[in-house]
Formats: sequence, structure tokens, C-alpha cells
Amino acid sequence: MTISHDARATEQKKILNRLRRAQGQLTAVIAAVEGGGNCRDVVTQLAAVSSALDKAGFVIVSTAMRDCIANPDDENSLTVAELEKLFLTLA
Repeated sequence: MTISHDARATEQKKILNRLRRAQGQLTAVIAAVEGGGNCRDVVTQLAAVSSALDKAGFVIVSTAMRDCIANPDDENSLTVAELEKLFLTLA
């Protein structure tokens, strides 16, 4: 079982959307800090950035896991230990 090009493109689009959302939120945090924004608002936005980045990371790792299961002999395939390390890096 191989993962189709369309499925890969869909996953990549999801990841990019999450990263762009985080980028926009980070821009808002920077602007708030530069403008002397309310501490509560800045921290709330910063938490949203962190959450968006975490979710993007988990999607990337889960995609890699599916790829490794579907194509274990691929030269870019990761070992179980490598996948575990990546996963734990996000924890």
C-alpha cells in the first residue's frame, strides 16, 4: 500500500495551513508586544501560536508514521526509534 500523490498533497496543504496560521498569530503577538499590549491578550495569543505549532508537528510526525508503515523499504523511511524520538520531541 502506497500513499497517493493526492493524499500527500492534501497532508502538506494541512500542514502549511497550520504553519501559516501560527505565523499570523506570531505576527500579532509581536505587534502586541511592540505596542505595549495587554499581558493577558499577549499570553493568550502566544498560547495559540504554541498550540498551532504543536498541531503542525503532530501532523508531520503522523504523516511520517503512515509513510513508514506504507513504504518501510523507502530510503527516506524512519526507524521506530527515530519516529519515537520525533514524537517525544513535541511532548
